[in-house]
Amino acid sequence: MTHITIYRNQKNAFTGFLCEGHAGYADAGEDIVCAGISTLVINTINSIEALTTTQILADADDESGTIHVNLPSGCDEQAKLLVDAMILGLQGIQTNYGKKFLTLDFKEV
Repeated sequence: MTHITIYRNQKNAFTGFLCEGHAGYADAGEDIVCAGISTLVINTINSIEALTTTQILADADDESGTIHVNLPSGCDEQAKLLVDAMILGLQGIQTNYGKKFLTLDFKEV
């Protein structure tokens, strides 16, 4: 199962997210749920880096399926929109395939 935690501060602004694990929907190389999750998460990271002024620190471990993203200075409106779009896509995957393969949590830090 993939578990994603979205972090927000007391002002409800995004401060980062953590993506852990593999979906386990199918065998490696055939897992469309894992591929969809990975595409959304990695595209969001790349888009924040390329299209916004938001500082982003990202670290990934392919073997464990862990991606940790920190937005140390918060995020601008463009980055917020990108993270909102990622969450919308992830919620769609969760709705279509179930919490057995993807869980989403939101935490205040």
